[in-house]
Amino acid sequence: MAGKKILVVDDSALIRKQLGDLFDRAGYDVGLAKHGQDALEFIQAVDFDVVTMDINMPVMDGLTAVKEIMRIKPTPIVMVSSLTQDEADITFEALEAGAVDYVPKPGTLSLDLARQEQEILQKVAAAAAIPKSRLTIRRQATQKKMDLLKKKSQPKVVLDKVPERLVLIGASTGGPGLIEEIVTQLPGDYPYPVCIVQHMPENFTGIFAKRLDKKAAVEVVEARQGDKLVAGKVIIGKGGRHLHFTKKASGHLAVKLVPNTMNHFFCPSVDEMFCAATRVFDPKCIMAVELTGIGDDGADCMVKLRQGGAYTLAESEQTAVVYGMPKEAWERGGAVKKLPFPEIVKEILTYGEQR
Repeated sequence: MAGKKILVVDDSALIRKQLGDLFDRAGYDVGLAKHGQDALEFIQAVDFDVVTMDINMPVMDGLTAVKEIMRIKPTPIVMVSSLTQDEADITFEALEAGAVDYVPKPGTLSLDLARQEQEILQKVAAAAAIPKSRLTIRRQATQKKMDLLKKKSQPKVVLDKVPERLVLIGASTGGPGLIEEIVTQLPGDYPYPVCIVQHMPENFTGIFAKRLDKKAAVEVVEARQGDKLVAGKVIIGKGGRHLHFTKKASGHLAVKLVPNTMNHFFCPSVDEMFCAATRVFDPKCIMAVELTGIGDDGADCMVKLRQGGAYTLAESEQTAVVYGMPKEAWERGGAVKKLPFPEIVKEILTYGEQR
């Protein structure tokens, strides 16, 4: 990434060296900071294209630093997380505050080092390419969302009947905030099940689902083996397993979690979910949505869905944080429409009314 400037923020000298050397070999101009306060001083003096941010640091922690950077000089920030449960919660708070993605801290995954470095470089490159004009601090809950939160005191109603339609959503970098906006706008009586694959590691998806469930009028759960797909229920694909489906004797679709036997780079994979749905459900009764994300996951099987008569949507470059996955879906002919995100939300909310 010749000419791109990156700031590595971490209180560990070892991690600073590991990441600094990795980015230096990739062609970045590298700056190093040992805590959040140090980072703020760098940010105000130098125009960095991207920042990697540790979470737990002395003087100023990563979450506070993200909020301050987004306030004084919005810059693409990628969180560096050890992927523990505590850090997962903080990582989601950082994403809500304006960070665009997260990567595993070197040495925290069982993946071989080359593959882990590939993921880090890929996500950092995507973040560095994000126009700074597109960065905004995640807005406070609107009155509508506050009203939905008030409804949490009432039991959620999940209708146990065979759904007539199915909504499938795939996302990667920049996706968690969009997923939250969709889910929190679904009414409690939304008539279809919604299945979502957001690229996340294993111990993040359960926490993500719980955070969404607290804010939504619909039920939100992490995918569980045998879970039925029913109206008013949102299922988040489980990290480390692909989200497939099976059909019960009752006619209901149910979740089938499968291992990554095809060695997809991302697990869960959007392609796996899209193709699996075509094998057990009439594509003409499926809406498939491809949101922001790196690469092309979901594009090939969105083509198959459209060929079968599904209603397929790709997020436009106008709003996509990373115009990768939706671009590939559109250019390969997989999407019926290419729309900015607010229009996609409207399509999801009104799906089936005019079709």
